[in-house]
Amino acid sequence: MLLLTDLGARLKEARLAKGLSLEDLQEVTKIQKRYLVGIEEGNYSIMPGSFYVRAFIKQYAEAVGLDPEEVLSSYQQDIPGVKQEEVAQAYTQNTRRRRITPRSSNKILEMMPMIIAALFIVVIIVFSWYLYQQKAANKVPSEEGEVGSEVLIDKNKDVTDNKGQEEPEDEGKAEESQPEEEEEPVEEIKQVVTQTTVNGLDVLFDVTNTTELKIHVEIAQQSSWVAFRNTQGIDNLGKEYFQGETVEYDATADGYVRIRLGRQTAVKVFVNDEEITSPSNEYTQNYIIQLAQQ
Repeated sequence: MLLLTDLGARLKEARLAKGLSLEDLQEVTKIQKRYLVGIEEGNYSIMPGSFYVRAFIKQYAEAVGLDPEEVLSSYQQDIPGVKQEEVAQAYTQNTRRRRITPRSSNKILEMMPMIIAALFIVVIIVFSWYLYQQKAANKVPSEEGEVGSEVLIDKNKDVTDNKGQEEPEDEGKAEESQPEEEEEPVEEIKQVVTQTTVNGLDVLFDVTNTTELKIHVEIAQQSSWVAFRNTQGIDNLGKEYFQGETVEYDATADGYVRIRLGRQTAVKVFVNDEEITSPSNEYTQNYIIQLAQQ
């Protein structure tokens, strides 16, 4: 059995301080458990490559609250180097660029006559449209003058025909206006979300003054995840949700929902558009939200 290295011992100590098992860490980082054990024991031979050793150690350190760059710098002598792989990768990329660049240049040169011809056609169309607009603008004043004289004649004719006719009195003037009764404003009843108890990783919230239980969750761009369960403990949504995702979940029918947060500080939870938070500083939290009995 391999002994723990200084790096492995430090990472394991930080994991235990967070109260995380290897299974919990596997859910947070999505790194297989056997690789996590290999990191703690310093057994890097089971890794798929030296590049993955550094990447996995960085994810492990971030998940347990350590500074990844400080960890990699402090234990650089214990971590396999990746210089040869980086050189090979850079050489491959440069070779591909040399092969692609001439082809792109040749295509642009071949298309250049077509581009010039298209631009020439566009210029002709724009110039023709400009001349047409100028010609149309010169005709507008004379036409408007003719129309204006006709309208003036029609107005004079209407005034002459209607002269001497009495306008009927408005029937509405005889009726006294009745003042409208103002409706009393209805006071809006707002929901109340109360954090009742904290028991280890469980935080209980009671929701009153509402019949709806709609949950909105925003997961930040960090190592985090959430999962929903109903009163029977079944994952209603069929999967877990991870960093960068936004989730909508309607628990009105059950009147109850349990949300497990893999990293609560990186997740925002809203109940009917009202944000709720936990007073606990635990890394992993269970939000238990239920409609209170009315």
